[in-house]
Amino acid sequence: MNVLVFASRKGGSGKSTLAAHLASYIAQPGRPTLLIDNDPQGSLSLWHKIRDQEHLGLKHNVRNIADAVKEAKREGYEWVLIDTPPNKSAIVAEAIKQATLVIIPTRASLFDIAALQDTVAIARDLRKPYAAVINAAPPKRGEAEAPVVADARGALNALKVPVWSGQITHRPELTLSLATGEGAREYEPSSQGAEEIGRLWTALERSLNAIHNSYKKAGSRAA
Repeated sequence: MNVLVFASRKGGSGKSTLAAHLASYIAQPGRPTLLIDNDPQGSLSLWHKIRDQEHLGLKHNVRNIADAVKEAKREGYEWVLIDTPPNKSAIVAEAIKQATLVIIPTRASLFDIAALQDTVAIARDLRKPYAAVINAAPPKRGEAEAPVVADARGALNALKVPVWSGQITHRPELTLSLATGEGAREYEPSSQGAEEIGRLWTALERSLNAIHNSYKKAGSRAA
C-alpha cells in the first residue's frame, strides 16, 4: 500500500489542491483509494462530497492515523492520501510516520521556503522519503522558469531538499475543476494544468517504485 502525506507548515501552500488532483489520477475501480482529511479547513472533504465517487473513500479528522492506515489496509485500500493541518503538530508527525512518501507543496516565496524547513526536519528525523513541489508558480516563458521560481529552486537545492524538476503553474482550470468535483485531467484534458499534474503523477510513480525497490533490497540483505 502507498501512503502519500501532504504536509506543510505554511497555509495556502496547496496541500489539499494537489491531493485532490492526484486522487483523481489514482482512484480507479481496480485501485481503491482512501482520503484522510485532517486539515481543519476540510477542503478535501468538500471536494470528495461533490465528486461522489464510489471507489474513493474518505475519513475526516482522524484521531489515530496509525490505526486508520492499518484499517485501510485491512479494508483493501491500495492508496491512502493524507492531508494535514498547516503546522508542525503531533498529528503531522504521526501522519509523516505512516508515509511512503511525503509531498511538501511550496510556493516560490521566502516565507514558504522558510516554513518548509520545519516539515523537512520532521521527515528527516523519522527517516521518511520526501520531496518538495513548487506550486502555484508564475508561468514559464518558453522553457525558462520565472526568476522567482529559479531562485526558490536554488534555495531548496542549497538546503539539500529534493525538489520535483517541474512546477505546478497557477492556472484557472486547477481551481475550476475542483468546484465540479473533478481533477484537471477530467475537467479539461488538453489543458496545460492537466499536463503538469500528469507529469507530477508520473514522477511520483517513479519515486514510489524506487522507494519500494529499495525496501525490498534492504529486506533481502537483512534476510
